[in-house]
Amino acid sequence: MLTNDSRKVVLVGTGMVGMSYAYALLNQNVCDELVLIDLDKQRAEGEAMDLNHGLAFSGANMKIYAGEYKDCADADIVAICAGVAQKPGESRLELLGRNTAVFRSIIEPIGESGFNGIFLIATNPVDVMARIACTLSGFNPRRVLGTGTALDTARLRYLLGEYFGVDPRNIHAYVMGEHGDSEFVPWSQAMLATKPILTICEESDHRFCLGDLEKISEEVRGAAQKIIEAKRATYYGIGMAMTRITRAVFGDESSVLTVSSMLRGEYGQTGVFAGAPCIVGRNGVQRVLSLSLTDEELKRFARSCATLQECYEELHLS
Repeated sequence: MLTNDSRKVVLVGTGMVGMSYAYALLNQNVCDELVLIDLDKQRAEGEAMDLNHGLAFSGANMKIYAGEYKDCADADIVAICAGVAQKPGESRLELLGRNTAVFRSIIEPIGESGFNGIFLIATNPVDVMARIACTLSGFNPRRVLGTGTALDTARLRYLLGEYFGVDPRNIHAYVMGEHGDSEFVPWSQAMLATKPILTICEESDHRFCLGDLEKISEEVRGAAQKIIEAKRATYYGIGMAMTRITRAVFGDESSVLTVSSMLRGEYGQTGVFAGAPCIVGRNGVQRVLSLSLTDEELKRFARSCATLQECYEELHLS
């Protein structure tokens, strides 16, 4: 169990995603100590210097430095953003195989340090990588979280807020399943305040319709690719999603976030990591919320989980 007065984060991987997370942690004053680890030690040192030079302009009083795996010993959260990029023509399974090798080289020394906190995984494909981290570490699955569909859910609420002309914070809707092509929006569970969005569509005299909602879900699904085409990578949004999850842990908020967590019978799925609404607090995932999905939505979730299960099994991890 994490101690309430401790807020130490170790970040493994100082690429654009990792540093967007670090920058957001600094600006939002989320932790007291931030350790940067990278295969390229010089880069980690440079990033730590750059962040430290901004301390005087922030409300934070953080200790930021480049470190080593032994620094994980008393960390509360180890966030992993490290991984290899997909090569042209490389299959997802080949990428998974290479990223699994990267995770072996990271998680073994973290375990040897005596780390006993929470793993926060952002490396893609995040659902499978979170499961790999859980397998390799031997940790209680409740203490291994993937960023899952947290960012997809934020994108969804932003677009629905625009569509209905309301603050996205008053939209309660989720993206579930794989963070990828098989993710979906269970519209039966989407609310504006406490009113079902499908009811609003029915009563709107064609001003709002399900067809538009499906276009929005497609836009959410394709958002990352659109950003990648425009600027080669996505990092700010996921960095802020990671920061939101970190705040929920340190604040013991019991917040509902669509992280990737191991399912234990919820929605008829067991053993697979997938994005679903979870209550997140000081010790990780307190529980997975079981929403009242329709039969069709349950089938879509099952198909998404089957895709993730197949990817994991093809790796033949011991």
